[in-house]
Amino acid sequence: MILVTGASGHLARLVLAELSARGVSAVGGSRAPTHHDRPMDFDDPDSIDLQGISTLVLVSAGYAEDDQVISRHGAAIDSAVRSGVEHIVYTSVTGDGDHLALALAHRATEKMVKDSGLDWTILRNGLYAELFGALLTWTDGRLESAFGDGALSAVPREDLAIAATTVAADPARHRGRTYELVGVPITADDVARRLGVEHRSVTLAGYRERLLQSDELMAFQPPMLTSIASSVRHGFMNGTSPDLVTLLGRPGADALAVAADVAQASSSNV
Repeated sequence: MILVTGASGHLARLVLAELSARGVSAVGGSRAPTHHDRPMDFDDPDSIDLQGISTLVLVSAGYAEDDQVISRHGAAIDSAVRSGVEHIVYTSVTGDGDHLALALAHRATEKMVKDSGLDWTILRNGLYAELFGALLTWTDGRLESAFGDGALSAVPREDLAIAATTVAADPARHRGRTYELVGVPITADDVARRLGVEHRSVTLAGYRERLLQSDELMAFQPPMLTSIASSVRHGFMNGTSPDLVTLLGRPGADALAVAADVAQASSSNV
């Protein structure tokens, strides 16, 4: 039996749907479970029930400071060891993302997974095409971003879910492997051209100030988002790898189209 954590999130739900479509038995784990999921709160280690699970798909429990994220992941890994889980599949962040503020928690978790004594596979996911589109903002009918002319090897979330499903459905074939799951590099200018509008680049200082003024962001998010913008802007997030195509068995979906669709949808809220 496979268990996918974070079942209330977009990526985990896509993985569970793909496993079901392939006829593979799987269950979700969530702190806000539906009737199909197991209750599971990473902040309450006693609630993590992995009995009867052979493969754990550990979807990163972000949205917190590093110490809390690492503690959550450690609790899941410890439970996996105690419960006799055979294989952990961890959704990490691309190697190009070492410059990101969120990278440390991922690299620490990769080490914990490898040190657990269990079989493992690391999926180093590129940043979502959906996220890239969502980080483009609208002002006076044009797109703005702090990405400059830098490119991001973005990946549609659905492709990453399919890749994770391929590994989880036959984990022995992927034992001890680390996959770099990145797409074809795209820029904010590419998105603007697709939408037939202008793209205006703003400074990192201006972008950070805008983030700090938001009432909707948690304290750790402005530096995290600024690190994404800076890494893209300065050419650190445009690497390529054949791994995604290998796991998909086909070319990746059109990340530019996905990003443009998300950016276009957000224009209606301006």
